[in-house]
Amino acid sequence: MMRAIRGAVCLKADNADEMLEAVGEMLTTILERNQITTDDLVSVLFTCTPDIHCGFPARAAREFGFGDVPLMCAQEIDVAGALQLTVRVMLHANIDTPRDEIRHVYLRGAEVLRPDVKS
Repeated sequence: MMRAIRGAVCLKADNADEMLEAVGEMLTTILERNQITTDDLVSVLFTCTPDIHCGFPARAAREFGFGDVPLMCAQEIDVAGALQLTVRVMLHANIDTPRDEIRHVYLRGAEVLRPDVKS
């Protein structure tokens, strides 16, 4: 069965090292909390807010072992007042976890995007 797992993380600054650290933390946390591995993943979709220019989150994912997983990056719609310096992710995984037991992950200030989700 395929399930979707969501997440988001805010960068402290628009630089490559911060992108690597923040995206790595988000992906690692999603895998750990959902007890899955990269072998379970079907695809990973990233979006970034328009104020991020330092690089692609997919590059960070590759550095964290997502080498065989199809990755895609896109830019978020530029909405006035939206949370800035934010990377969002949706992972598709072949897992049998019931939908209500999926653990979505929002870190480093991104928790405000989904206050109904306990990270």
